[in-house]
Amino acid sequence: MNILYITQYFPPEIGATQSRAYEMAKNLIKLGHRVTIMTEVPNHPSGVISPAYRGRFRVRETYDGIPVIRSWVDAHPEKTFNTRMRFYLSFLATTIINSLFLETGRFDVVYATSPPLFVGLAGLVIARMRRAFLFFEVRDLWPESAVDLGQLGNRRNISYAHAIADLCYRQARGIVAVTEGILERLQQKGIPQEKLFLVKNGTNPDFFRYICDLELEKKLGWAQRFVVLYAGIHGIAQGLEKIIDAASLLSDEPSIHFAFIGDGPRKKQLIEYAYMKGVKNLQFLPEVPSDEVPKYISLASLCLVPLKKIELFKGALPCKIFDSWGCGRPVLLSVDGEARRVVEEAKGGICVEPENPVEIANAVRIVFSNQRIGCELGENGRRYIFEKGYIRQAQAEELVRAIEKTLKGNTLPSP
Repeated sequence: MNILYITQYFPPEIGATQSRAYEMAKNLIKLGHRVTIMTEVPNHPSGVISPAYRGRFRVRETYDGIPVIRSWVDAHPEKTFNTRMRFYLSFLATTIINSLFLETGRFDVVYATSPPLFVGLAGLVIARMRRAFLFFEVRDLWPESAVDLGQLGNRRNISYAHAIADLCYRQARGIVAVTEGILERLQQKGIPQEKLFLVKNGTNPDFFRYICDLELEKKLGWAQRFVVLYAGIHGIAQGLEKIIDAASLLSDEPSIHFAFIGDGPRKKQLIEYAYMKGVKNLQFLPEVPSDEVPKYISLASLCLVPLKKIELFKGALPCKIFDSWGCGRPVLLSVDGEARRVVEEAKGGICVEPENPVEIANAVRIVFSNQRIGCELGENGRRYIFEKGYIRQAQAEELVRAIEKTLKGNTLPSP
């Protein structure tokens, strides 16, 4: 098959979306399919476009063997409703325009991954122009998530967003959900079962594996410390203020050390909050290159996977769980629902109530007081990802089966 894969976020940007898109594309190519990525010029999550891409409307390049077309976006460091909308809408417009310059020949599938929701709309338009089948991947339900997190409150805008989402659901020949919870929500919307497919999150255990880097440990000041690590975007959904509160509760134990790695719209406020609380056992580190991330995870004693306590997140299954397990590290999960069921089934970590600093602190103390427990939980998690197929290659194979099943016997959309 010839697949046009549209994702607003892609490496060298760092994050779960970027990792899934990159790994999926690489494995689809290994399976003998052609894949072209359409994405933005690198800027996420800082909102600052990388110097090599500034002032460029369209950039063609090859990233680790994957053909990539990058489009200009109106990126801003300040994240407000207006700047976000300009950011999303600019990607919608420039991606559609740049699709006109794609090589001649037919794409069998346009695969659009959301959120942002406007990626789905771009995929729909391009699929119609190219007479290709549209597959719509739903990694998070929008606008539901934005409403629950307080990012979207205007009734008219909510109505518009629902209309866009419903249009994508109707027009897509196939819809891919990444969790059982999202799949159930889509079923409740009345979407025909034959259009729905489940291709879960996972990890690449050849990349996310235990790496003992003693020089890095020394450089970070982590030697002889019990490191509780959060690595990822510093956004609204994670509720990282509660992790800072938990760190404050553990200030009486000098060997316990918290570390946040990454960037995001809430990072400045989080640093200010930690300063205001007088938290001394917390270290803020910048983003690190994606190929360095496993080294940091491997040095951690416990990996944090937090989300806010909202109903919609009961259907979440964060990639951080599987990446941590790939490195043999236990997780401290403060997420209810599907993620909790997976962690408990794997016996790969400790689960606590979301946004509960006391429970988070108590869980850290449990593993700190008996660190053999942490080693066993991490080993259980790594074994589990192999046993249950939370492996990127297996998920690419599932996606191929879903697409081939949908394409079989179907005629192309009319122009």
